[in-house]
Amino acid sequence: MDYPVATSGQLRTVLRALRQTQRLSQTQAGLRLGVSQKRLARIEANPGVTGFDQIARLVSALGGRLVITTPPTRRSAGPAKARDAANANTW
Repeated sequence: MDYPVATSGQLRTVLRALRQTQRLSQTQAGLRLGVSQKRLARIEANPGVTGFDQIARLVSALGGRLVITTPPTRRSAGPAKARDAANANTW
């Protein structure tokens, strides 16, 4: 399943959900990452101030992966000349 993330608030929700889906406590997830329960709680509470490397390692430890996608580009309808002519007639 994909979880689009655009804000740190959304990332907070996704990180918590990934951990809970694995039925892991913060202590157990922290052990996988090599950090204390307290540190994992801070990461989940405020991922926006956590380094990318640690977020990536946490996502991986929870069985996920990070993917960056871009929106699809619009294909041109034809040669530029034909497009320009069509746009010139549009009010």
